[in-house]
Amino acid sequence: MIEGVVNSAYEAVVSLSLQGPAGQSKDIEAVIDTGYSGFLTLPTALVTELGLPFAYIGRALLANDAEVTFDVHDVTVLWDGLPRDIKADATGSTPLVGMLLLDRHSLNIEVERGGRVVIQARA
Repeated sequence: MIEGVVNSAYEAVVSLSLQGPAGQSKDIEAVIDTGYSGFLTLPTALVTELGLPFAYIGRALLANDAEVTFDVHDVTVLWDGLPRDIKADATGSTPLVGMLLLDRHSLNIEVERGGRVVIQARA
């Protein structure tokens, strides 16, 4: 089980540990974004800091119909106590947890400042 909190901006936030290819690690806070269909977004500076290997160029269509491209990198995230190798989109300034990372899990959010956020694997 992964637990987090609803912050003062009404964002559901969880803490994650990331691991780079040389064993370096970084703890981050990430906002859950159910409108994002990928695994995880990371700021470019964090991708560089961890030395994450480049995987490919990604493309996305934004809500305003603009198409954007971004680098996609390999990263290991400690997810529900276990290391999980995923793809992270290098974009934005705030890490976002997307629906692919939440796949096969349930998400419960008590929507109020300080509310509890719970992500739990489904049996």
